Amino acid sequence: MNELLSDELNLKLLREICTGNGIGVNLTYLTKKLKRHRRTIRKKVEGLLQQKIIDRPVFPFLELFREYPLLVAAYADLPNDERTQNWVKEDKNIFAAFRVRKGEYNTMLFEFHKSVLSYQMWREKLVEEGKIPSREERVPSRPLYFSNRLIEKYRPHIGIELIKNNFVKNKRKIEIDNFQIDESSLDILTCLVNGEGIRVNENYLAKKLDIHRKTVIRRIVKMQKENIIYKPLCRFPSFFAPPGFLFIFSLVEVRKFREKFMHDILNDSHVSLVYRISEGRYNLLLFEAHSRIEDYLQWESNYEEKYHGCLGLIDNTFFSPKMALSIDQQKVSLGIIEDKLKEISKKATQTNAFTS
Repeated sequence: MNELLSDELNLKLLREICTGNGIGVNLTYLTKKLKRHRRTIRKKVEGLLQQKIIDRPVFPFLELFREYPLLVAAYADLPNDERTQNWVKEDKNIFAAFRVRKGEYNTMLFEFHKSVLSYQMWREKLVEEGKIPSREERVPSRPLYFSNRLIEKYRPHIGIELIKNNFVKNKRKIEIDNFQIDESSLDILTCLVNGEGIRVNENYLAKKLDIHRKTVIRRIVKMQKENIIYKPLCRFPSFFAPPGFLFIFSLVEVRKFREKFMHDILNDSHVSLVYRISEGRYNLLLFEAHSRIEDYLQWESNYEEKYHGCLGLIDNTFFSPKMALSIDQQKVSLGIIEDKLKEISKKATQTNAFTS
């Protein structure tokens, strides 16, 4: 564990900035960069946020992947009721949950865990607490295990390139979820998802934590240098894909031309995350975004034509935005931070009890 995460003040500061407190859009920066009127910029930003084209800005917590080095993608058979929905939205290990129709399964969960052991103990506890039915009442889940240390590509914001491509194809005007995107909206969107035009209100954070403004700046800079956090930016609400696009969870067998194929995939705007895996015959996991199933089929065909015989088996699970039950990476990150704060508080209480 990074020593910076043993410091109570650092953790309290992380709790604020990973929640998005003290983080906002820098209208002055965007006005100057995009050479547009401030009132226009403000109106466009408000529209993008209100229509949930993007989420409000936060500091992404990169330490998440070291604290929870295991990604579990689990096909599950779960009740379609309010209790289950509340559970997936509240559980600090569940990053995302979707409704699916895959064989006997109706739900897919994406979870972060410390290890296979901690995952199994977590599962057993869910049954004991009645959060999910026992095996007698459901089909046993099918978990797939992936190491977060084998991430080859992590660019959740790359989907902005797909939106820009559609913008050009549609004569410089498109609609996303019934919201009109014009050139100025697209320019603002591009800035925000890339972390441009985001401001940190150090004075607010200093007052909230009762510390000096320079202390806030110094600690944020240090945590960025240690890759505990990334620069503040706006995420797409669906995380895996931009609004209006399908998300495809794709297990792929690459038989040959691996280096050339990987070079293209790492630069492909349809692919936001890539994992090296060993799951039966599959050796790559791709998180993809496509506007339609037909577009995905053409995309796959293009790779086959370019690298004939490169692709073997492919197992795809398709998700539309309406299939999402919950998507919230910050919830998982904040769960880690809260646990560490509780640990420090517990140790302090034990020390005081011992010395008194």
